[in-house]
Amino acid sequence: MAQKHLRAATHVVSDGLSCFASVTTAGCTHEAIVTGGGPASVNHEAFTWVNTMLGNVKNAIQGMYHGISDRHAPRYLAEFGSRFNRCFDLPAMIPRLGYLAARTPPMPERLLRLAEPSG
Repeated sequence: MAQKHLRAATHVVSDGLSCFASVTTAGCTHEAIVTGGGPASVNHEAFTWVNTMLGNVKNAIQGMYHGISDRHAPRYLAEFGSRFNRCFDLPAMIPRLGYLAARTPPMPERLLRLAEPSG
């Protein structure tokens, strides 16, 4: 995954999970910051923006939907990602929405359900 998605000179900072050590085989450098867990670990300066982002995602999803199911989690996250990526260009939002609405064909429910895991 690292060879496919990261450039060779990338500096990867992680929480020390052992799987991140393999990024070095892709030519990346790895810095493990082991916090030890618990309430004090969220105050580590290196993870301030990560914790802020996770809090924003959680609050946005909980504020938007009345009931959250694991089954639809990928869709909730995709919608948040789309909103976040577009939130910095407010004047372009309405024209972009119009553009997409005009060019998106109707989608029957049976096709929408194909994206859901069975079971």
